[in-house]
Amino acid sequence: MSRNGRLAIVLGLFVVAVGLVVAGVAYLITPGIPGGVVDFTHAQASGQPVDLTVQTVGSIGEGPHPTWVSFLVKDPAGKWIHSTYWELPANRVINVTILQYDTGSPLRNQLWGQVEGTFGHSATLNGSTFTAYNANAGNGVGHTFTVPALGIDVPLVGVNSNSTNICGAAPCGTNFDHNTITFSFKTGKAGSYHWQCFVPCGLGWLYGNGGPMSTQGFMGGYLDVVS
Repeated sequence: MSRNGRLAIVLGLFVVAVGLVVAGVAYLITPGIPGGVVDFTHAQASGQPVDLTVQTVGSIGEGPHPTWVSFLVKDPAGKWIHSTYWELPANRVINVTILQYDTGSPLRNQLWGQVEGTFGHSATLNGSTFTAYNANAGNGVGHTFTVPALGIDVPLVGVNSNSTNICGAAPCGTNFDHNTITFSFKTGKAGSYHWQCFVPCGLGWLYGNGGPMSTQGFMGGYLDVVS
């Protein structure tokens, strides 16, 4: 075999090796979506509002991190799914109901106590309309539902930490103490919009920002808005 032929083989093997390394690194830094993507694009008739029901829990109760806080979503068939990746139709009204089962605390930044980006810049808490929540009073805020690219922020008020009827593991039934928060917003053009809880709730991690706060499928996810 000629020198050029051997060089071509070596270069070919090098390119393959580099490709495998890149693929391996990509797999490690972008793991599979926990719970998969839950599709709401066909949940209602064309043009009609989409109902999105979510719950927040103090303990997921399963998997490799059973004690971590998490979000779950109810799929169109009515089953609770441990997924934070939801596919929504573009330019559609989304009616959100969040069942908040976790306890709360004062916010480090009261900005996250403001309701923003929803219809009327308001939400309802157990049936009563509010535009802001004073996290230094009452039971504090457990989590937020925040979509920075859409300007959406809704504080999720905590349940009383002294309650003897707190849900121990997900999915939680409505017989446990909880707060019901509702609000509506409209999706815009197609795109992938990251959403996140902005209350540091990674218990046992530096400043509360590790663990479930920085792991896919727990305290953050994506709204995949499709045409």
